[in-house]
Amino acid sequence: MKVITLTFNNFGENTYIVYDPSTLDCAVIDPGMMNDGEQRKLKEVIDRQGLHPVHVINTHMHIDHVLGNHFLSKEYGLSPEAHKEDAFLGERVAQQALMFGMPVDVQDVPVNTYLNQGDIIRIGEGELKVLHVPGHSPGSIALYDKQDGFVITGDALFAGSIGRTDLPGGSHPTLISAIRRELFTLPPETKVYPGHGPSTTIGAESRSNPFF
Repeated sequence: MKVITLTFNNFGENTYIVYDPSTLDCAVIDPGMMNDGEQRKLKEVIDRQGLHPVHVINTHMHIDHVLGNHFLSKEYGLSPEAHKEDAFLGERVAQQALMFGMPVDVQDVPVNTYLNQGDIIRIGEGELKVLHVPGHSPGSIALYDKQDGFVITGDALFAGSIGRTDLPGGSHPTLISAIRRELFTLPPETKVYPGHGPSTTIGAESRSNPFF
């Protein structure tokens, strides 16, 4: 499968479009569009590539990763898929906006489909495997494409860093343990697409990430 990266909102959040080039089915992962212009940009990319959105997946339910969920629901009739342990955050999106002082009119985002450790999400002829990587939030997940050698890590693992653990439900020891168990056991050449910042590889982070 192929990956398109778009960066949205005041947090510099990475929204990913993962698609199967043979069927043109795609998943939008962590839609962070916070205004009409960003919504149009996403739709233009989908239309230009001739893609058919079949999934909207949230690696976790912090506000910067869910701002575009309602747009995708209206535009494509798709409801969010996320881990059950993050459902409470989806029900507090408006509260999160107040906490971060965001000048946007946001709605809460109820999770429609729960994703669990080991679940397989099919996108055309491709597959993403769900890896539960809690610690940044209780229900944080990563999405692993074994065939094409990449993993989308949300805010668990970044290039040279890890996700913050001081938000509700966060835990530093839990995050460190989960990254070691679920991510650092992947092949070292696996490309990492994080929730913010540039891509990296599992090998580079297991060797030189200062948190390990």
